[in-house]
Amino acid sequence: MAQVVIAVLANAGGVGKSTLSVHLAYEVSKRKHKVALLDLDPQRSLDVFCGLEAAEAENTMVKVLAKDFKGDWVLESAWDEARIEVCQGHPLLADTGNDLVIRKRGEYTLADRLHKYPLHHDLVIIDCPATLGMLNVNALAAATHLLVPIQLEMKAISGAAELVEWCINTSEELQLDPKPSIMGFVPSMYDEAIAMHRQYYSQLPAIAEQLNVKLYPKIRSSNEFKNASAHGLPLHKYRNKHPACKDFKQIADDVVELIKSK
Repeated sequence: MAQVVIAVLANAGGVGKSTLSVHLAYEVSKRKHKVALLDLDPQRSLDVFCGLEAAEAENTMVKVLAKDFKGDWVLESAWDEARIEVCQGHPLLADTGNDLVIRKRGEYTLADRLHKYPLHHDLVIIDCPATLGMLNVNALAAATHLLVPIQLEMKAISGAAELVEWCINTSEELQLDPKPSIMGFVPSMYDEAIAMHRQYYSQLPAIAEQLNVKLYPKIRSSNEFKNASAHGLPLHKYRNKHPACKDFKQIADDVVELIKSK
């Protein structure tokens, strides 16, 4: 087995990146694999989803991306699960992104950190910001695979195609070898009762085929996701019999296969 690094990318906010990140982490951990969650989002969404207190900058990804980082990762256990650890985000990550623009090998800083000071986890999930700036370039350069959550709205769907093009072009510019593989699109926050969701969901298979990207089953919309995150829990620990808990199974199955095959 070898480490899989997945960047959860989108070029818009509120499309379900953090929901996908934490629930995928939980599903994979239940299959006895160790998972690290890295929060590159200055909004530090993972703090809420993982029930963590806000951390000082020197105990977050700000420190990891700093010039003087020596490999002393600060990882917090999530939900008292021994197999899931989080390196938290911080608002100063926005400044860090600006600094990386002018730093030598700034695009590769996170990749360099993971190479020189490797984490011992089977899976690393990078929860990315909602803009295609230097932090997301770092995530792309560090990742072995990409997941793209898509909200069922026109702007998000058209943005997904642009994101795929950005990933391909940026990977070529960075001369990544191998280039990170796009695992697939993940339709998120799907509500069967909303006609627009049904319409756009029906169009996604053709779009995914055209882009040669796998389309995963939809993640349904449920207020229970919000209720769970308000308690700092994944839905599995908040209401483990809720049907939405099964929505992440196929993605987790594929991730475990990747871990075993590498």
